[in-house]
Amino acid sequence: MGQQANITVFDGAATPVSHTLVGDGIEKTGAGTALTTLALWREQIATVPDYAQVRLTQFLSRLKSGIKKTVSRVEVPVMESVSGQNAQGYTAPPKVAYVDRYELVGYHNPRSTETTKRIAMQILLNHLNNVSTTVTPVSAGVAADVHQRLIQVS
Repeated sequence: MGQQANITVFDGAATPVSHTLVGDGIEKTGAGTALTTLALWREQIATVPDYAQVRLTQFLSRLKSGIKKTVSRVEVPVMESVSGQNAQGYTAPPKVAYVDRYELVGYHNPRSTETTKRIAMQILLNHLNNVSTTVTPVSAGVAADVHQRLIQVS
């Protein structure tokens, strides 16, 4: 089981920007075969409130059927634009206008293997990235650990 470490990702902006997501803790709920683990990461930009930071959440749980469920979720808050000040010269701080979210959810049969999970995940990633040529499958990192190896960070 890997330790929770910082994750650096690039966004899809016209001029790509790197985002460093810092480990924000691990939560465990349930016990035994019903154990669910949740790992949290978020950006730590000093000039932006916590609730307005990019966040990544990763879940690993076992359903009653024995199927393991994995989830990776990214949330990107979008700030509203501040428009001027009132008659007393006060300008309200910006708030989050909305949050864009995406999730990758996997359901894994106890009979599936790391290889079959990697193939399924890579097909989806290639589809999402419009990749129609041979690429090296993703087999490293926290997403591969949880979705392919069913190992959550600690």
